[in-house]
Amino acid sequence: MFALPGSAMDVLENMEGDNVLNLSRMNLETLAALEDISEEKRKETRQLLLTHNRFTAFPGNVAYLSNLLFLDISSNGLAHICDQILALTKLKTLIAKNNRMDEFSLPKDFGKMNLEVVNFSGNRFEEVPPQLLELQRLKSLSLGGNRLKTIPAEIENLTSLELLYLGGNGILSIPPELANLPYLSYLGLCDNHIQGLPPQLAQLNSLRSLSLHNNLLTYLPQEILNLVRLQELSLRGNPLVVRFVKDFIYNPPSLLELAGRIVKSRNFQYSRKDMPANLVIYLDSASKCPNPKCAGVYFDSCVRHIKFVDFCGKYRLPLMHYLCSPQCYSPCSSNSQSDCDSDEEFNIPQHRMQKVLLG
Repeated sequence: MFALPGSAMDVLENMEGDNVLNLSRMNLETLAALEDISEEKRKETRQLLLTHNRFTAFPGNVAYLSNLLFLDISSNGLAHICDQILALTKLKTLIAKNNRMDEFSLPKDFGKMNLEVVNFSGNRFEEVPPQLLELQRLKSLSLGGNRLKTIPAEIENLTSLELLYLGGNGILSIPPELANLPYLSYLGLCDNHIQGLPPQLAQLNSLRSLSLHNNLLTYLPQEILNLVRLQELSLRGNPLVVRFVKDFIYNPPSLLELAGRIVKSRNFQYSRKDMPANLVIYLDSASKCPNPKCAGVYFDSCVRHIKFVDFCGKYRLPLMHYLCSPQCYSPCSSNSQSDCDSDEEFNIPQHRMQKVLLG
């Protein structure tokens, strides 16, 4: 076991190349020795490693290292981060994995820091702290292995985010606001209790990796095929259906919807001069039935239909479609092995499907 540094000389002996101060695995409870080192040495330090010690509170005298860029205080008993961390105005990366922090552990003004990477995995967060959602420069956020049940809609405020890892929690659903992150390229949601994906995720135009293994997914929205840059899609350990599902609840369309379907399918012309504005808005909201053999539309009443796409007889991916009526089922849809069960029925580009299935 390393000896406990008790003086400035002991601290300096642990200075490594590239201005790294490594004080990991030294059974430390305080950093009192930092007060004795020279101002020059403090300014030279860019990285500080404090892992596997005995800190229960953030050592406030870390603030002496005014030019610190990287701080790792993982695997301690850390339960609270004090206001002194706010003095580290140049800090870009904060790693505090495997501690005892929760949503009450951060200082009020933590969101005003210039952090770009935060890793709080392996703690006790039951909610995402609002301070994290105020970090405008944040590019990477890891909160895996906590106790989260929800993802707040305010996640959309992190507009610089490129990586979001929330695996190993108890998350039940994904808010559509998550799709408003223009630079998100990696999304890790594995090992949760997620049962479905919002179709809005197709708006994540930068997404390259989507990790969904070990959830409760039984189907995927067909919009996922619009993720043109997606290279990795992990789905193992989900109860994905192995046959087409036909017995979904179908609510018959209202008289308003029936009338609207006739207007749209027969291409009747209409304008605000002909009817109230709310009816014009309603008619404009019609969705075209995705069945290429049907020219129908629907508004509120539709049939959920799982289309199981077969690729090269090896990969099978269940996609959710919304059809205008039960009559839109393909004659061969009851047989998941049928020759009609192909990506061509819904005009899915083969190269796109291959990219998703092989991810």
